[in-house]
Amino acid sequence: MRMLWVALLLPLYAFADQPASFSAAKRELVAIYADNPTSFYCGCRYGAHGKRLEPDLASCGYQARKNANRAGRIEWEHVMPAWVFGHQRQCWQQGGRRACSKDPDFKLMEADMNNLVPAIGEVNGDRSNYAYGMISGEPRAYGACDVEVDFKGRTLEPSDAIRGDIARIYFYMRDRYQLRLSQSETRLLEVWNRADPVDSWELERNKRIRAVQGFGNPHVETAETLLVKSRLP
Repeated sequence: MRMLWVALLLPLYAFADQPASFSAAKRELVAIYADNPTSFYCGCRYGAHGKRLEPDLASCGYQARKNANRAGRIEWEHVMPAWVFGHQRQCWQQGGRRACSKDPDFKLMEADMNNLVPAIGEVNGDRSNYAYGMISGEPRAYGACDVEVDFKGRTLEPSDAIRGDIARIYFYMRDRYQLRLSQSETRLLEVWNRADPVDSWELERNKRIRAVQGFGNPHVETAETLLVKSRLP
């Protein structure tokens, strides 16, 4: 029944408009992930309980570090934090995110589904606006979930399996919205992009988002084009 519902729903994306708000984007994403409800950092399966999305923590061996309430829900996280793209705008400098809520360009950036992923709420909260990077050792705090957070150094280290996804999202945001990345950050993301190539779900996710928004992530679509060419006779 779920697969039939998804099959009927997906063709409608071609007639949808680009989400005008973060809230609208989250509603679209629930449908986009309906047949692959898996959290980004930890790989937990999740399901709907009323209007709330709740992870099956046992499915990925997740253990709450400190905040069991947020560990019990899925939140839509900005891979490039709103702070990163927001503070480069004048509205943020004048009054933070609240001031930017009236900036139409910021609202489109905030609602861009290419930059949004489902994450366990506690990890989303702990990540805050920290940068991605490498952390010495394996100081895991969430059970079997392969993600480390250095609160003092304000850094999150993701698993190998999603590092390329993160890199391609950052490059997309940089290019589409003319954002600045540091040289050291760019070098790290270039390494991650090469080490973790585009996979089948990343391709499918991009197709679905493109159908809703009218545009996808060119850094993913390059791999898609190469894949199509490789299958030609």
